Amino acid sequence: MKKRVLVACGTSIATATVVAEKIKEIAKEVNVPVVVAQCKASEIRGRISTFTPALIVANTPVPKDLGVLVLSGIPFLSGVGADKLKAKIVAVLKED
Repeated sequence: MKKRVLVACGTSIATATVVAEKIKEIAKEVNVPVVVAQCKASEIRGRISTFTPALIVANTPVPKDLGVLVLSGIPFLSGVGADKLKAKIVAVLKED
């Protein structure tokens, strides 16, 4: 079964695309099938109800009461802490 990851940013264009591609690369490296979707931060509640992600990676502040693990995608944009973020994502992707 494919893991679902939702990537959110302010406009769902530039930074979300960079982070979504990085997540796809990571999933391929660890051989985990994944479906990655992007949305604006303002659309996040609606997307959760239809997409049911295992994880949300946000490049902008999002509500904390979403009922889904939220990680900051900023390390993939800045390079600072990228390995730590990758390890967290791998752990979620490999969960049963």
